[in-house]
Amino acid sequence: MPYLQLMRPGQWTKNLFLLAGLVFGLKLADWRSTEVVLLGLVCFCLVSSGVYVLNDIKDRAEDRLHPTKRNRPIASGRVSVVQGAAFGIVLLAVGLAGGLWLSRGFFLVMVTYVLLQAAYTLRLKHVAVLDVIVIGLGFVLRAVAGALLAQVVISHWLVLCTFTLCLFLGFSKRRCELNSLTGSAAGASGHRRTLAAYTPELLNHMTTLTAGVAVVSFMLYATDQRTLNVFGTNYLVYTLPLVVYAIFRFALLVEHGRVDGPTAVILHDRPFQAAIGLWSLAALLIVYWGPQLRQWLKALLGHAPT
Repeated sequence: MPYLQLMRPGQWTKNLFLLAGLVFGLKLADWRSTEVVLLGLVCFCLVSSGVYVLNDIKDRAEDRLHPTKRNRPIASGRVSVVQGAAFGIVLLAVGLAGGLWLSRGFFLVMVTYVLLQAAYTLRLKHVAVLDVIVIGLGFVLRAVAGALLAQVVISHWLVLCTFTLCLFLGFSKRRCELNSLTGSAAGASGHRRTLAAYTPELLNHMTTLTAGVAVVSFMLYATDQRTLNVFGTNYLVYTLPLVVYAIFRFALLVEHGRVDGPTAVILHDRPFQAAIGLWSLAALLIVYWGPQLRQWLKALLGHAPT
């Protein structure tokens, strides 16, 4: 169905960042907060889909030069520009109206997201490095929106960890685009002009740097005194091997050209899914049952790890 394809449901996984505040703010057992955040997730999916539709209209000529994006409904001609524009505006209107009904703060964050994405589509996507920073800020806005709905404190760690991780994902996506377009910046620039400024070597440096910063940010968060005070334990740091594996597994797939973007890894790579699943399970146990887990280990081992 072309209209469903226009909405890019596979990209909705990005909006799961809205759940971060709910989970790490200890509100997951609060059914009212969970309900509000899930409704907000639906609204954000509609808004982000509306943005994708309008972006596809703007980029339809460039998309026709891409081996896979040329099959998108607007680029391929299955949906006209007028039909697509009307559909995108309806998605934006419904999503924003739902967001306003849920929370004024959430609505303002969504409006900021839409304006940022409009600036990205019209201009910022053509400015190297800044294009990826804007992508990272989009994820930060998702996390902040979820925290507002859950009515939890917007921690600087939420912003820092989200931003650094998404910089890594953004530069990795650019590497995937070069891979799919024969790895040549000159040939790729016809599809995305900023790719003329990137080289595989430069993107390798950028992904290495941002991956390292993301890992260090998580380590600092896991060992922070406030984290210990909130969760009653610092055991979150022991999930670091899973975090490192997931990031390095992602980098490996990108380097070998086996994926065409973050969404493909999340939806299709079993080892990556297993690492994320195990980390999520371990994080939930530590966040919500940290003191009990500490007591259980103390009874089992004679003392609990510090």
